[in-house]
Amino acid sequence: MNQYELKYLTLLSAKYPTIAAASSEIINLKAILNLPKSTEQFMSDIHGEYESFLHILKNGSGVIKRKLNDIYGRTLSENERKSLATIIYYPEQKLEIVKKSVDDINDWYKITLYRLVKICKVIASKYTRSKVRKALPKDFEYIIDELLHTDNEVVNKEYYYEEIIKSIIETERAEAFIIALSKVIQRLAVDHLHIIGDIFDRGPGADIILDALLAYHSVDIQWGNHDILWMGAAAGSEACIAIALNTSVKYNNMDTLEDGYGINIRPLATFALETYPAGSCKLFEPKNYEENSFRPKDIDLIARIHKAIAVIQFKLEAQIILRRPEYGLESRLMLDKIDFERGVLCYNGREYELLDKNFPTIDPANPFALSEGEREVMDGIKLSFLHSEKLQQHIRFLYSKGSMYKSYNANLLYHGCIPMNEDGSFTAVSIFGEPLSGRAYIDKAEQVARQAYFGLPGSKEREEGLDFLWYLWCGKDSPLFGKSKMATFERYLLGDKETHKEHKNPYYIHIDSKETCMKILKEFGLEGEESHIINGHVPVKIKAGESPIKAEGKLLVIDGGLSKAYQSQTGIAGYTLIYNSYGLLLASHEPFESINAAIEKETDIHSSTIVLEQVARRKSVADTDNGANIQKQIDDLQKLLKAYRQGLIKEKDAK
Repeated sequence: MNQYELKYLTLLSAKYPTIAAASSEIINLKAILNLPKSTEQFMSDIHGEYESFLHILKNGSGVIKRKLNDIYGRTLSENERKSLATIIYYPEQKLEIVKKSVDDINDWYKITLYRLVKICKVIASKYTRSKVRKALPKDFEYIIDELLHTDNEVVNKEYYYEEIIKSIIETERAEAFIIALSKVIQRLAVDHLHIIGDIFDRGPGADIILDALLAYHSVDIQWGNHDILWMGAAAGSEACIAIALNTSVKYNNMDTLEDGYGINIRPLATFALETYPAGSCKLFEPKNYEENSFRPKDIDLIARIHKAIAVIQFKLEAQIILRRPEYGLESRLMLDKIDFERGVLCYNGREYELLDKNFPTIDPANPFALSEGEREVMDGIKLSFLHSEKLQQHIRFLYSKGSMYKSYNANLLYHGCIPMNEDGSFTAVSIFGEPLSGRAYIDKAEQVARQAYFGLPGSKEREEGLDFLWYLWCGKDSPLFGKSKMATFERYLLGDKETHKEHKNPYYIHIDSKETCMKILKEFGLEGEESHIINGHVPVKIKAGESPIKAEGKLLVIDGGLSKAYQSQTGIAGYTLIYNSYGLLLASHEPFESINAAIEKETDIHSSTIVLEQVARRKSVADTDNGANIQKQIDDLQKLLKAYRQGLIKEKDAK
């Protein structure tokens, strides 16, 4: 034993001061290794659709429903199981309905409590008693712990068990107890949650989703391009701010901006009304609105705001392209190629007539400069983003829990792609003069993304980082974007649909090959046969015959498809993934009606489950990353034990 090892063991002995203490911990840790592997849930591409997200979070991608069927499939009717499931998902709301509809509420309480305790026992059985206790609410910690570890079928304990249930009802705590038990079941059904990108986008509740994730017991996040955009906006990138505003206005989603984060867009609205005449912005009418829900003048106002921020966006993006020639995006400069007198774009040797020719804020001699009014608008809105307390809290959370990718229990998780060339090799991308590819590129991208937020204000590192966050949003070699271009300008202003095409990175062709996926896994240090790539970003178009399972099962695409905008293309509301002790389960979901419907009609998201891989031997904690860490602790404790017995370290406080 060398001096450094002895020094470490001496430090460890402060925590385990005796042979008995070290031995007890070894016994405890070895027991934990033999518990079943806990359940992981994977979700991706939520796009602000908070109701669907919250429901899938509550039902654990069908985990709770499957447990109900396992326990009560032969003893309760389907309607009874549906009702019980709804109680677990939405206990507060469902109890209000039940109290108005049942004749004998105390009898209902008794039956429901017995059922919930039984479910909770089964779900809690794969955890240590200590871990379960930590998940219990303080008000009922002792009582729930007793019920979970008392066998009501044993004669000596039968009356004890019954008396507890009876007392809960008699003291009028049944309602609170049902709520508490339901939340414990939700908590224990899934041990860890993975969000594989795109919390933000067109849906109305990204802030609500992030509030839920902040309160969640165990979560990691792999950034998506929409997340990185809002991270850039919160850090002060004016281009990212303009794009975030543009997306919100385009899809008539002002809830997240105004109600969620308190962003004041009135200066933008005033500027738009003063700059663009009524009826002149038809091309910029919002995408999401019902025919009778808006007055024509409201739609016109939104359209004028939309055009105003779109033009600002084009200018700010061009400024980044000019100051960062290393991005290689000169082909995305458009405003300097417009013949404003004729209303045409001269691009790639062709002329395209513009669908809108009214640009009062663009100076043909200096087309990328913001006008005085545009500058004033951006200064005000930028301050709103920087000083939104809730937005900054959420973005700090994204940084603390998030990353570009994650290796977890032999699986590689990332949102977009690993940029590749046509021949399947990793693309070398220059970041501030340093050409990098594969894992090295992704690691560097994450570092620069962090310095954009945490770098000193005004420093070179921070300014480089801010521009790079925009590049990660839409750059041709961005691992979060994965396309040749983002054709925003063309889709707005050019009628030729050929110009709208955004060609996917060769990665999306090569990932059909098992060999390619094995190469990617090896690049990130995962070479086992049980390893998979779990990928989001691209909706799986079931209607077109696409499959979420690629490369002989080595890569799984789980774009959540929760955004209603994609469901007409995909034919479903996307996929989520469950990884438990028995293997991998892929759940495909039908569109979700609403939380109110789930409560009142007891409708769940209809899900079909595909068993992707079923293990020959049930996985235990020993087979996980946490198990490997526990084994290291055991190894260290055994060395400490040996040091005690060899007299190298003396026991402390032995009694």
